[in-house]
Amino acid sequence: MQKILIVEDDLAIQALLHDFIQEAGYEVTLASDGVEALSYFSERSFDLVLLDIMLPKIDGYGVCEVIRRKSNIPIVMLTALDAEENQIKGLDLEADDYITKPFSMSVLIRKIAAILRRSSQQEDMPHTISYRDLTLDLDGYKVYTTAGPIDLTPREFEILRELLTHKGRILTRQNLLQTLWKYEFFGDERIIDTHIKNLRKKLGTVDYIETIRGVGYRIDKEDKE
Repeated sequence: MQKILIVEDDLAIQALLHDFIQEAGYEVTLASDGVEALSYFSERSFDLVLLDIMLPKIDGYGVCEVIRRKSNIPIVMLTALDAEENQIKGLDLEADDYITKPFSMSVLIRKIAAILRRSSQQEDMPHTISYRDLTLDLDGYKVYTTAGPIDLTPREFEILRELLTHKGRILTRQNLLQTLWKYEFFGDERIIDTHIKNLRKKLGTVDYIETIRGVGYRIDKEDKE
């Protein structure tokens, strides 16, 4: 049975989430503040975290940031904060989805199932991807070249992984947003350009990523020098 950690300080919403999610076949653990959530996370194994933002002691952004330093577990933010800047902050902290209250419980259950299904599929991927002098450690989220390791953020790593997994195919900004953010993105698509720019800078003098003007990005199938 897959295990979900629900972090919510409103006891009425907490009870509602507990009953519906447990009824859907998941094992549920409840936390009422950020400190309790991180304590449970350090002690137990979970498959997904459902995370409110406005929490006592440590807010949801802080909880998300700490978890992301240790794990790639799926995180779904469930919050009343519906402003675009709040959504962007949550997604920049590598949350997998951002759902605003009020919400449909039926839709939430289906989103949880879809995210867990994708997470399970990713576990079946090969453990490394190699291209020219690049090697991606998919389990450790690390990148190596012949010159040594390269320090990438999780989102930069995921963009590089997607481009290498689809070598020769042009990936549009929308492709990348829908695959990596795992929902229909309503913010500024140029966030992808920023990540690509930072990724190129970290990869150094060899420009592995080709810009297809007005379309998107790709890494060529050919190992060109």
